Amino acid sequence: MDGESVGQFVISLDFEIMWGVRDKVTPTTYGENLLGVQEVIPKTLALFNKFGIEATFATVGLLFFRNKKEMLSNLPRHIPSYSNKILSPYGNYLDRQVGEDAAVDPYHFAPHLVQTIKSAPNQEIGTHTFSHYYCLEEGQTVDDFREDLKAAIAIAKKRDIEITSMVFPRNQFNEDYLQVCKECGILVVRNNQNSWLYKVTPGNGNEIVRKISRLMDNYINLTGYHCYSSQSLLSSFPIRLPGSRFLRPYTSRLRLLESIRMKRIKNEMTYAAKNKLIYHLWWHPHNFGTNQDKNFKFLEEILLHYRDLNKRYGFNSITMTNLAKKLLNKE
Repeated sequence: MDGESVGQFVISLDFEIMWGVRDKVTPTTYGENLLGVQEVIPKTLALFNKFGIEATFATVGLLFFRNKKEMLSNLPRHIPSYSNKILSPYGNYLDRQVGEDAAVDPYHFAPHLVQTIKSAPNQEIGTHTFSHYYCLEEGQTVDDFREDLKAAIAIAKKRDIEITSMVFPRNQFNEDYLQVCKECGILVVRNNQNSWLYKVTPGNGNEIVRKISRLMDNYINLTGYHCYSSQSLLSSFPIRLPGSRFLRPYTSRLRLLESIRMKRIKNEMTYAAKNKLIYHLWWHPHNFGTNQDKNFKFLEEILLHYRDLNKRYGFNSITMTNLAKKLLNKE
């Protein structure tokens, strides 16, 4: 079945735990979400298996290690020299904040969860870079990025995992770094929606108007359906596969709008299925770390809708890499 014959449903998860939020939160302020990942990953995989979902877990390379000694022995040759030193996970942070192994520090190690994902049927482990690398920040260089990506691929290879897809941390997509991705065997990367609302800039990059507008776009169709044709993705290599919708976690202050948020997502999925387009849903496992019952109930309703679209239109669940291979083989 070729890439244009049916719509494609892509799910990617940015698996990072503390490495992805360490400059913004602490275990004290966000620990419940981060520790919740220990339950979230198995629950997510069980739900995916129930509905026949293929998904890509873009995983930070530092999570692969079994202990700190192994981690320190496999760091990149060059580490990024961010102008904003808080962004670097190396140096004082690695020395003082990272524990000895997963048993004492589930915030920074997750080898057992990586293995759980690897063992699950039809799931892909991609990379979220080695260190949750920020590709648009001042101070870092393309050579720093190359060493980081090589380190991520190397530790995955030691676990018999081939890395062929990548998600840019904080969605800091940098076109200048695609050649490095190509050199390292990456077939597909996730980039951002083509809208001024979702344009990412260094630092926080969250002007208040755009932040509010992005929130509104989860409930009201401000920017369209964000579905993509196969043909539109073949203009570059590695393939740039934009995200369609960030699956926001449940929040009590917006609980009265949950049905509207659900309708927005279902309408986008239906549009993709009917028009044989690609729809790409993404989130972080730690987003589901609290309010798990409500978050998983919401996800299950989405997957029930997927099942219906699959029966009616052939809407097909597929990983980032399998979609890329399907499209590239069609050329």
